[in-house]
Amino acid sequence: MKGLILKDLYNISHNAKSMFFILLFFAVVFLPSSGTQGYMFTCTLLCTMMIVTTFTFDEFSNWTPYALIMPVSRENLVAGKYIVLVIFSAAGTLFGLLAGLIGTRIAGNFVSVSGPADILPLGLTAIASLAVSTICGGMSIPLTFRFGPEKGRLLVLVSFFIPSIICYIVYRLLLILGIVLTDELIVLFLYCSPLLALVWNFAMYRISCAILSKKEF
Repeated sequence: MKGLILKDLYNISHNAKSMFFILLFFAVVFLPSSGTQGYMFTCTLLCTMMIVTTFTFDEFSNWTPYALIMPVSRENLVAGKYIVLVIFSAAGTLFGLLAGLIGTRIAGNFVSVSGPADILPLGLTAIASLAVSTICGGMSIPLTFRFGPEKGRLLVLVSFFIPSIICYIVYRLLLILGIVLTDELIVLFLYCSPLLALVWNFAMYRISCAILSKKEF
């Protein structure tokens, strides 16, 4: 398992410089309007989507068929992707927090820096960003296993769209049941979001294992 994780981290390190400059560009564009919280959320999502790039490297090197002739199970291949996903998301959250705090302080000397997300504490924003990004990224993994990395890139939007639709349906059901989403209830839900992400990604893991088990190489 350790080797599977290190393989993806080593491969993605070649793109680290490009991602660094992209995140700096987004800092200049979004920090003045969205603040540290909004920028942290953006960084987390961008870094999370790098999980699809690891599939591109695997396909280019014909990695999966080679790995399966070694004592590596298909379940281990899938689990490795989900562990790497969490690492990417956590790295994006940490970078967004540090760069956001520094950038906001620098930009604050020249322009007014604020955003609608500033009403949330930094810790809660980090928790919510990590949970939301792993939910979206977790869905992109079975899609990429099923359709391949090229189509998987195009289907990344689906990874955002379906969880959003589910949240909207739940919201409408709560309204029908007469449950009002107060600020306290929303904050509680955000604090519980990591548990939701864990359950969601376990389901996506099982789906990914089922997809990979049916593929022939």
